[in-house]
Amino acid sequence: TLTLLFLQEHGLDFQRLLDASAYKESFRQDMIRWGEEKRRADPGFFCRAAVEGALHPVWVVSDTRRLSDVEWFRDVYGDVVQTVRVVATEETRKRRNWVFVTGVDDAESECGLDQGVAFDWVITNDGDELALDEQLETLLQSLHRSL
Repeated sequence: TLTLLFLQEHGLDFQRLLDASAYKESFRQDMIRWGEEKRRADPGFFCRAAVEGALHPVWVVSDTRRLSDVEWFRDVYGDVVQTVRVVATEETRKRRNWVFVTGVDDAESECGLDQGVAFDWVITNDGDELALDEQLETLLQSLHRSL
């Protein structure tokens, strides 16, 4: 949601902001600053944008970045909210071409949920497709039971 709203306000190329290219990296810090300004003015700004017009019984809101996002969803939707954290080791992330950037990867926009959230589910995605499929199947079965 942040990326889409940022590109609309700044007239940027949506497809190029979705990948891990230098194009996205050149705007990343500006996007983070812009997002912080929006959140300071209205902590629910991006959360409301994410659910606007949603009509399905189950929504997957990916890429929440801050405790205030999780709290907003829990405050608005209560016990039906299920939080899922996807983790990978630093070694796996580096194999996927991730490179730590000081001032970006240690900012709240990247690690704001590393503490203070009791996730309902933690999914490990280190490249073992069978293990990932098993974890996702367990999650899906639980969600189906709660409908």
